[in-house]
Formats: sequence, structure tokens, C-alpha cells
Amino acid sequence: MVSIEREETGSKGRFVIYEDGVFAGEMTYTWAGSNKFIIDHTGIEPGFSGKGFGKKMVLEAVEMARKQNVKILPLCPFAKAEFDKNKSIADVRF
Repeated sequence: MVSIEREETGSKGRFVIYEDGVFAGEMTYTWAGSNKFIIDHTGIEPGFSGKGFGKKMVLEAVEMARKQNVKILPLCPFAKAEFDKNKSIADVRF
């Protein structure tokens, strides 16, 4: 089973993905004002790559952005590539 949790402290936060309770990766972000956040890093642990976990975390961030009516600036190369490939999430791109 795959689960994603969000942790936030002050202006920084991260999405953490687990597979069967085991830490599989994270995507970190930083708030830039109150209307956007910057995805600055996506990392998947060895042994968990190729499972689409990075994409799942990007989509989780997109869902959060839509709910909070904010934008995402994808500075992380992985997140930027996901935004470039998937036009259905362009509505939240800053």
C-alpha cells in the first residue's frame, strides 16, 4: 500500500511517500508569500525508483494547490519536467 503524508513547519514543508509503511521518498517545498510555493527537491530512495512515486507526489501538491487556490513554481528539475509533460496541471503553475 502506498501512502503520502504532508508535513509543514513555518514556510517549509514536504510530501513524504511510503510503501507498506517504509519511507520511499520525499518532495520538499517552500512557501513564497501566501499565494505560491516552490517545489525545490524530489528524491526517491534506492529500490523505489520506477514506480511513479515522484509523479504521485507532484499530483498531491497540485491537489493541495487547487484546494488552497495557490500556484506552484516547480524549480526542482523532476517537478518541472512533470509540469512540462502534463498539460492538465498547468492551471496551478506559476
